[in-house]
Amino acid sequence: MIMVTGANGQLASMTLAELKKIGVPAIGASRTPSRDQRRLDFDDPGSLDLTGISTLVLVSAGYAEDDQVISRHQAVLDAAVRDGVEHVVYTSLTGAGDHLGFALAHRATEKMIMASGLSWTILRNGLYGELFGALLSWTSDGLESAFGDGALAAVARGDLAEAAAVVASTPEAHAGKIYDLVGQEAFTAADIAARLGVPHRTISLGDDRERLLADRTLLPFQPPMLASIASGVRHGFLDTTSTDLVQLLGHPATDALAVAAAATAEMCA
Repeated sequence: MIMVTGANGQLASMTLAELKKIGVPAIGASRTPSRDQRRLDFDDPGSLDLTGISTLVLVSAGYAEDDQVISRHQAVLDAAVRDGVEHVVYTSLTGAGDHLGFALAHRATEKMIMASGLSWTILRNGLYGELFGALLSWTSDGLESAFGDGALAAVARGDLAEAAAVVASTPEAHAGKIYDLVGQEAFTAADIAARLGVPHRTISLGDDRERLLADRTLLPFQPPMLASIASGVRHGFLDTTSTDLVQLLGHPATDALAVAAAATAEMCA
């Protein structure tokens, strides 16, 4: 049986849907499970029961500070070893993102997985086209962002879910492999604006950070993480492309520019 953690999140729920589509038995796990899910709370050791699970799709519990994320991942890996899980598929971060504010927990988790004795596959996911589009801001004159002229090899979240399902359904074929799941083409914030037929204006990283810090919906660790994305894109660190994703999918990837533009347009609706 395959288990996918974080089942109420978008990536995990899409992965479960892809597994169902190809007829592979799988169960979702969540801190607040629905009727067809198993309770799995990384902060509650008593809930970490992985008996009967052969393959664990560990969707990063990255919505916290690094120390908490790493502790959560170590706890579930310890439970996986104890309960006889055979293979772990981890949704990590693209290799081009080592400088990003949320990279450390991913790389630490990769090391823990490799040292666990479990069979493993690392999916180094690129940044979502949905996220790229959502980080642009509408103004009375069009769009603005701190991305400058930098390009991002973004991917559609649904493609990453499909890739995770492919790997989880045949883990032996992917054991010990690291896939860099980024787009085959990189595009800019100006490309998103052009797709929507509006101008794009670049703002400074300082102005962007001030706006993020003023957003009371963000948790304390989130503004610097988001600011690191803007700086990384702006200065050309996230435009590296790869064919790993399409090779896993066996078909062309979704148009990530279209996905990003749709996310931007939705904010204006």
